[in-house]
Amino acid sequence: MDSKTVVAPTHHARVEDDALVRGAGHFIADRPEPKQAIAYFVRSPHAFARIRAIDVEEARRAAGVLAVLTSSDMEAAGVGNVGRHPPLSGRGGRKLIIPHRPALARGRVMHVGEPVVMIIAETLAAAQDAAELVQISYEELAPVVDLLAAQRPDAPQLWPEAPENLALDWPGLAADPDANSREVDRIIASASHVARVKVANQRLIVATMEPRGATASYDAATGLTTLRTCSQSAGALRENVLGIMGWEKSRLRVVTEDVGGAFGLKTGAYPEYLACMVGARMIGRPVHWMSSRSEAFLSDNQARDTFTEAELALDAKGRFLALRIRHLANMGAYIGSVGANIQTQNFTRCFPGMYDIRHLDVSVRCVFTNTTPTSPYRGAGRPEANYALERVVEEAARLTGIDRVKLRRRNLIKPSAMPYRTAIGTTFDSGEFEAVLDKALALADVDGFKQRRREAGKGGKYRGLGISCMLEHAGGAPLEGATVAFTGEAGKESLVLGLNVQSTGQGHASVFPRLAAEKLGISVEKIRHRHGDSAQEIPGFASVASRSAMTAGSAILTTLDTMLAKGKTIAATVLEAAEDDIAYGAGEFRVVGTDRHISLFDLATRAAAMQAKGEIPESLDTKGKAETPTTYPNGCHIAEVEVDPETGAVAVVSYTAVDDCGNILDHKIVEGQLHGAMAQGLGQALLETAVYDAEAGQLITGSFMDYAMPRAADMPAIRDALHPVPATTNPLGVKGTGEAATTAAIAAIMNAIADAVPGGAADRLAMPATPQKVWSACQDVG
Repeated sequence: MDSKTVVAPTHHARVEDDALVRGAGHFIADRPEPKQAIAYFVRSPHAFARIRAIDVEEARRAAGVLAVLTSSDMEAAGVGNVGRHPPLSGRGGRKLIIPHRPALARGRVMHVGEPVVMIIAETLAAAQDAAELVQISYEELAPVVDLLAAQRPDAPQLWPEAPENLALDWPGLAADPDANSREVDRIIASASHVARVKVANQRLIVATMEPRGATASYDAATGLTTLRTCSQSAGALRENVLGIMGWEKSRLRVVTEDVGGAFGLKTGAYPEYLACMVGARMIGRPVHWMSSRSEAFLSDNQARDTFTEAELALDAKGRFLALRIRHLANMGAYIGSVGANIQTQNFTRCFPGMYDIRHLDVSVRCVFTNTTPTSPYRGAGRPEANYALERVVEEAARLTGIDRVKLRRRNLIKPSAMPYRTAIGTTFDSGEFEAVLDKALALADVDGFKQRRREAGKGGKYRGLGISCMLEHAGGAPLEGATVAFTGEAGKESLVLGLNVQSTGQGHASVFPRLAAEKLGISVEKIRHRHGDSAQEIPGFASVASRSAMTAGSAILTTLDTMLAKGKTIAATVLEAAEDDIAYGAGEFRVVGTDRHISLFDLATRAAAMQAKGEIPESLDTKGKAETPTTYPNGCHIAEVEVDPETGAVAVVSYTAVDDCGNILDHKIVEGQLHGAMAQGLGQALLETAVYDAEAGQLITGSFMDYAMPRAADMPAIRDALHPVPATTNPLGVKGTGEAATTAAIAAIMNAIADAVPGGAADRLAMPATPQKVWSACQDVG
């Protein structure tokens, strides 16, 4: 298989599942180090307060305690700003404000749950007992937790360097933002119709099955710190920590094995990881910390928390003319890992969606509050954008009286327009949007909806149908690497495929070795998958942004092409032939037109020996990398709901999804991604919300007693189909798919509820659409 080959979809079993279902996985808590000590954190009970004094002497004397660390220990160890973020400029060239985030609070606490003191003891119980002896004197300050309230002139000011609590005023991606804004203003002012909506994306708790954890150890002889933690890339996390510490690469190794869910949460470094590293060096023993679920609610990066105003201008025939978006985003108390990028660049690059809108004006204000920082969560800016877009399109249909399907169809980008250059500056390389819409309408039996609505009405129920046309971008950081290493074990033919991206449930060990095996024409059993170790020194970024298949897949093909090119040169020497006469296929190099040949693995053994003797500069072991441009997954999702006006209960009775994720490497994994992502979108639409007390800044929904998560009974049967249009920007033709259903689902479900409740009252509903809210909307009918 050459690098241009389209890979056929497959239905193989996932190789990871056997160990996981037998409980043989290796998660953070499953790998205790010899003589490891246990860390426990004393956290701030206040959302905003000055620290007047900390007394830890009694805690230090407690039984089983090995050390008690505070901010002064972090400073002595050289721990820098945990808040790191790629450079980002706003209006007037002003840079994103990144306040200093200490590993342990220094001088002030900025949100409930911020770590202040770390106890290291022989056991968790001893550490918890000692934590009760720590005395901290606080001077409470008035907090601000609400996004809109933080922008008011009388709001508490969190950071002196951020007047009006503004981290960044971002004017968008236009070359001349002011001129662009004036042009959109002109179009809106003269348009026949202008649809307007205001929508909020509530704050969410990520709630991975495995909370965060880390084990740090220090080798005094070598000066090497090893951090074992659940991450989305050991290499990317190491680079993050190195930047915080100001260290050379040789001083830190990061190891990640199995990860119990991530969704963007486990991308960057957290204060606890740095504190454990310092503690391990201080006591000369490994230090292990495992978050409790209660801690996770307070200290894990949270998600969403945005408010968006959208205005869509249309001509008399319903053609979309211009779209204006004004977006507010809550950063929390500090800048989380790529938190500002999510709500600026990620958010903006989703527009204009599947629609041909030639004029776009998108600007964003990022705001500080006394809440846990926000960071990536499945979709990471795309659900927020698609929700605003599909809600304003639905409003446009209501305003103009044009059927919602006809209005969408009238404005879809045509296949003949591909590649389509957007007003944002992105280029959609491929897509058949009308075909996707038509397939979804047929699969959902939209023609039969009126009859189903009548039948529901006979039983006293309201029935609604919601459409969500979705386009997002996948890829993020384009660079990714891979390695191929032949084991050379006697009697075994095997090679190790090394990757930087970390599997957190996506099935990397199932898909990527199979991809390499097909390329090489060998059995997949001869290929071992290795990831999760920064010592591999493979460049790249984390498994985020639905990027792994396209970036790592491209890197694998590039690396194998490089290896085979070296192999032809070496085979020519071994087989005593001209290099042009050497061909490769089915796992061996052959001299064309003869019976002379040598297998790939035999040549690898010969090459290693030749390199050892100095006869050739390199063996067949190969490192490679590739840069893969962004892809644009798209689809149409249709939700059908029934509302009980007597109780406000909403049931999603039917859900249809048609997606274009390009060429498909594994149908089963794509379907699993779709179903899981849809569940998270449903959770946001109907159930989940993180609520803070406005006066004290306490997280009211601090456990699963108060924070509702979707359960199996909430999920409908999903009718799904694929409409693959190969991407033209990578050799596999794949597009990312891991976040598409989350991006699409919230608008599909909320549009369906708005359609169900007569009179448009449901249009004023904010997520989550709880029974109480829906019941109130039903009472407004009249």
